[in-house]
Amino acid sequence: MNQPLSLDMLQDEQRVRHQLSSAGLRAPAAAGKCALFQNCANLLIQQGREPGEQASAIFVPGRIEVLGKHTDYAGGRSLLAAVEKGFCLVASPRRDSLIRMFDTVRREKIDFPLQPRLPDAQGHWSNYPMTVALRVCRDFPGDLVGCDIAFASDLPPAAGMSSSSALVVAAFLALADINHLSDHGAYRRNIASREDLAAYLSAVENGRSFGSLSADRGVGTLGGSEDHTAVLCCRPGALSQYSFCPTQLERLITLPPDYIFAVAASGVLAEKTALALEKYNRVSRLALLAAEEWRRRTRRDDPHLAAALASSPQAAAQIRLFLRDYSGDHFSAKDLYDRFEQFYAESIEIIPAAGDALLRGELADFGRQVSRSQQLAQDLLGNQIAETIFLVTAARDLHAAAASAFGAGFGGGVWSLIKADQADSFLRSWQRLYCEQFPQHAGSSHFFLTPPAPAAFQL
Repeated sequence: MNQPLSLDMLQDEQRVRHQLSSAGLRAPAAAGKCALFQNCANLLIQQGREPGEQASAIFVPGRIEVLGKHTDYAGGRSLLAAVEKGFCLVASPRRDSLIRMFDTVRREKIDFPLQPRLPDAQGHWSNYPMTVALRVCRDFPGDLVGCDIAFASDLPPAAGMSSSSALVVAAFLALADINHLSDHGAYRRNIASREDLAAYLSAVENGRSFGSLSADRGVGTLGGSEDHTAVLCCRPGALSQYSFCPTQLERLITLPPDYIFAVAASGVLAEKTALALEKYNRVSRLALLAAEEWRRRTRRDDPHLAAALASSPQAAAQIRLFLRDYSGDHFSAKDLYDRFEQFYAESIEIIPAAGDALLRGELADFGRQVSRSQQLAQDLLGNQIAETIFLVTAARDLHAAAASAFGAGFGGGVWSLIKADQADSFLRSWQRLYCEQFPQHAGSSHFFLTPPAPAAFQL
């Protein structure tokens, strides 16, 4: 039986690095995360916790959406990988119901009670753990205790890498570990796998029901469970192809070992607040409305576009006919038709073909499929900006095997797949070209390398 972790054990650099490396992080990433865990433990000790007190130490990564632009909440597919950057969180239980959280990077502190009714803090990072706390109280009632939490993230915020969903996952994992939630009857009845947990935490974030657990306040986004699935379920060294609603692993695709991802955070924040939130939700509403129109015209009860398409070989042609003559108050027929075409191409055609190309080792064909996905995002989703379009074009000019923007859009990041032995020079050139074209983002953009990394784990 493993010895319970304490705050002072996190000062054992060799031990912590070994655990991080054993989980699948490369040595430089393990060293960086070790320092972040030590900073978190030190802060809790400075705040009055005893070095020998019980601790939970959790790493939750960000993710790359290799393919799957706005497909998950419509029951579609995604091709996903976790990254080596993410959240390091250390928590120690309290004897009362208070939660104290310390962001060691922003140097901010929040306090709130572990209770089922909390004020809405939309627009601030505290909205995510507070939303988790109120759902934990309501969904898993009992003698719950609070905790002191210190966390640090080296993940660029609002860059399309799921920093907000990673924080939701990290906060839940801490509360679940301290309160032994997996032993709770409601947990056992509803959550039997990591995929179930990802779908549940998506429901927490978007305010929907899950299984027998009814809906409540979310954080304001109308998203799906792709992000939570990626950070909880991806494997090191491989791309994970998932379908959603329900969440199902379709296949694992090993990345060629001589290739690595270069990632660029554009410096244009893809924050889901105010106008940006409405732009994001508009794309979601179009997919929901297209499915609603299908149900209205066919009298079927298919819950989303993917289910509608699976209902018959003629479904795609029928949907196109229905959407061409749609008339409504908020969206045009062209809006709905374009949204359906992007979803159909991305989920039904591009992702299976791209995965097959990787399995065959045909990177040129993989790159062509990725380029088609990017073009559809620009032309039909309309969620690309000058910065992300430039980053994709520059990566191709620098001979990346493939490159695409990812995430919600309207800002955020771009990934490139490149030869590992050329990675450093590629990254320098890519960053130089971008900063020359957009000097206003030179200080806020961020470029890094990552292989497909491990999903969330606990030390």
